Amino acid sequence: QVDLVESGGGSVQPGGSLRLSCTASDDTYSSQYTMGWFRQAPGKKREGIAALDPDTSWFYAQSVKGRFTISRDNIKKILYLQLDNLKLEDTAVYYCAAARRRGVSKRLWLEGQYSEPNYWGQGTQVIVSS
Repeated sequence: QVDLVESGGGSVQPGGSLRLSCTASDDTYSSQYTMGWFRQAPGKKREGIAALDPDTSWFYAQSVKGRFTISRDNIKKILYLQLDNLKLEDTAVYYCAAARRRGVSKRLWLEGQYSEPNYWGQGTQVIVSS
């Protein structure tokens, strides 16, 4: 069992920035398994947006590519998601997630193509409004 805790959500205007953080109860987890970020907007399906492998290779959904950056602080053992140039449509609850299987395809993992349920954080709200 791995517990994930997100922080850093809030309200910003379009064009603004936020940084989300995720800590895991097992601070070695990110060095062994893919971790990443999903989001769910009101009335919409959950969307996988960014994933980071233990070797720090990354993958982004097209909807956030070029605006969001996923990274990991190997000393603090924190997973980050930097959100820049935020748009109204980025409003959602953002969830940190961790894969339960080693060696997943980041793209397929973000698409929910693996049978094993992820570990999930409780979510943090991001509101983009003018």
